[in-house]
Order: sequence, then structure tokens, then C-alpha cells
Amino acid sequence: MKTSLYLVYGGKSAEHEVSLQTAKAVISAVDKAKYDITPIYITSKGEWVRGPQIDGPVDDVKKLQFSNEQATLSALSIFQDTDQADQPTVVFPLLHGPNGEDGTVQGMLELLNVPYVGNGVLASAAGMDKIVMKNLFAQAGLEQVNYVATTKHEWKENQTAIIEEMENHLGYPCFVKPANLGSSVGISKASNREGLIAAMNEALKFDRRIIVEQGVVAREIEVGVLGNEKPACSVVGEIVPTKDFYDYKAKYVDGDTAMIIPAQLSEEIVKEVKEKAIVAYKALDCAGLVRADFFLTEDGQIVINEVNTMPGFTPFSMFPLLWKHAGVEYPDLIEKLVSLALSRYEEKQQIQHTME
Repeated sequence: MKTSLYLVYGGKSAEHEVSLQTAKAVISAVDKAKYDITPIYITSKGEWVRGPQIDGPVDDVKKLQFSNEQATLSALSIFQDTDQADQPTVVFPLLHGPNGEDGTVQGMLELLNVPYVGNGVLASAAGMDKIVMKNLFAQAGLEQVNYVATTKHEWKENQTAIIEEMENHLGYPCFVKPANLGSSVGISKASNREGLIAAMNEALKFDRRIIVEQGVVAREIEVGVLGNEKPACSVVGEIVPTKDFYDYKAKYVDGDTAMIIPAQLSEEIVKEVKEKAIVAYKALDCAGLVRADFFLTEDGQIVINEVNTMPGFTPFSMFPLLWKHAGVEYPDLIEKLVSLALSRYEEKQQIQHTME
């Protein structure tokens, strides 16, 4: 029996285009003999559109952007028939950034009692918010670079004091980031006070909460994590940016950033990276998948940067490439994620919700 696979993509987010590319890649890789694929497109305005079933590859993302004239009145009604279907049903949220990767869609799917791929509400929300994530990492004992968190209101009211705190605590260069965006959207490097102010103003276009991190001279190390209660790690890779840092343009436009897989590291360093990735995974109560990003400093210290609870699935994305080098091909990776989603769903069904 085929499994009904709902792919949810697009979204009201600055990462809308990235999500489209991810959906296109997944559709091309899914075994059509095993899955009935139903596309669910969320427009940039937040409208939900259910498209016709897809039985072949899609050569252009424009074909995945259905007209809002077909828009479903409610996102909830899109999934109403899932509990009546004879075949197994799984939702695969291929959403990046706010209103998708941050626990909002996951919360809706939990209320609908529908199996879905990836992290739950808690891990998704914590993994999206860099400030909350860093607090949880600190509690778990993971080393991090120094950082200062602030808000739009605080910046407006006490700009001079906040700048002085950042300069005293972090120095230059530093990196200014929206707390709730991925794919390096809105991130800038500041080398002086003028640059810091400009970077803050840029980041505040995308979020009301901002985190500023101390710049470090380090190698950028990444590892994929897969699983529920017993997560496993992929091979460890390294990002070598051609620019100052691995920004949105380098990730999705230029395509010339070097990915070294596996990274040239000692066995001891690889072991420590994987161990810390599992600690981070459990600290956020992750499930399904994450990509864990680290800095390897000049003195050999492994410092966690962040985890991405929905890493990109584009053909040139790091997460699938890491697993490919670990012996897990892209279609098999999707199979594993669907299996993990169904397993977690079955486990949740055993939870008692009454006092009887």
C-alpha cells in the first residue's frame, strides 16, 4: 500500500524561495511507486493552496506555485481527509524560517493528530530562536562564543548603552543576526561602530529580537543528526566560505562555497563534534533531523554555533550530502525520515490523556 505524503512548502517567510527549491528536490527524489504526493503551497501572503497529486519530477519551481484563486479557506480543512484515508498519511513540512520552521505549523499538525516529519513544537521553536537556543545550550554545558541579545524596543530606547555593552563584551569584528531567521538571512558582519549600527538596522528589518556574537577565527564544521530517541550522526563536513562568512547569497545563489566532506579532522575531534551534536539534539528535545554547526577554533576548541531543525534539502545542501557520504542516499534519507515520523506518532498514541 502506498503512503500518502503531503509536502508543505513556501510560507510567509523571507526563506520562501529556499523552501520552493527544497520542495522541488524532494519531489524529484521521492519514490513515486511508494508514495502518493500531494503538494500544499503556502503563498508569501500566507494563503494555503492544495495542488493536484504529483506523479513525476518538477522541472521548474513556478509549477509548484499554485494560483491563490484555488486557495483553501482554512489550512485545517486541507488535512481533514487524512484520518479517513485507508492508506498511511504523513505530512512533510519543507518550510524554512518563521511561520513554518518555528513550531507554528508543527503545533497545528499536533492538534490535528497527523504524523509529520521532523521536530516537534518545542524543538522547532527553540531551534528557530537563537537566543532561547543558546540559553538551552548553556544549560547543557556546551561551549559557545560570547554574545549579547537585545530587542527592537531596547535598541530604540538605549542605543548608546547597548553599543557600549557590545563593544566591551564582544569587540570587533562581531556578527549581527535576527534571532528568528535561518539561511543566514539578515546577518551582517560589523568591523566598527558605524558598521554595527548599520548591521543592527538591517537585522531589525527581519525580527524584533537580535543577537550579536563575537567574531572568532575558526573553521566551520557541520554534522547531520538523524533519529528520535537514539539519534545517530553522519560524517562530519566543513564549510569553507569564499567570502567573510557563509551568507544567504553564498548558500543559494553563488554556489561556489567549498564543502569538504568528510572534513580533514583527527578522530578525536570528529568524536567530540558528534558527541556535542547529540548533547545539543537532546537539549532541545529534537526528533527526526537537525544539522548541527560548530566552530573549531585555532586552539582546538569545539564551540557550538547553532542547530538547524529543518536544514535545506536542495541538491547542493550540506545535510543530504553529509548523509550521502555516510552511505545514505537522498531517497533513502526521505524514507528514513518518514519512518521516524510514523514511529514517533505511534509512540505518542500510547500516551494516556485521561485520569482513568
